[in-house]
Amino acid sequence: MKAIKMLMMAALTIVSVSLFAQDSTKQKSKAPKQKMEQMKYSCPMKCEGDKTYDKAGKCPKCGMDLTKSKKEQMKMEVMKTYTCPMHPDVTSDKPGKCSKCGMALKEKEPAVVAYSCPMKCEGDKTYDKPGNCPKCGMALKEQKDDHSNHKH
Repeated sequence: MKAIKMLMMAALTIVSVSLFAQDSTKQKSKAPKQKMEQMKYSCPMKCEGDKTYDKAGKCPKCGMDLTKSKKEQMKMEVMKTYTCPMHPDVTSDKPGKCSKCGMALKEKEPAVVAYSCPMKCEGDKTYDKPGNCPKCGMALKEQKDDHSNHKH
């Protein structure tokens, strides 16, 4: 009789331990998954108010290029990005090694952004912050670096 009680206690212990083990793995899988936030773009002329878009492109109302929202611009300034010197398409949010060649990733220097009037009211004058042209009042547009002056 004692042997049966001991076997029953052992079986009960094994079953309860396995139940708790299964329950803890279920809780881990129920953890909230972080979703990737997409970049938001908006019209610099605010012709549709605060409406945002998920993709870069042109404003359907005025045809101007959509720009990253203020929140996205601030986020990009704060975030550090690391890239491979030989493979610029390989990027990471922390230091490490390139997945293609094994080189150490280097911190990417923040791009210098310049803004100018799309109407060229003031010639080639540039500003370091977005805003409006002091002459015509149009929204300043981010200048794209076309590398035409570089010799590489």
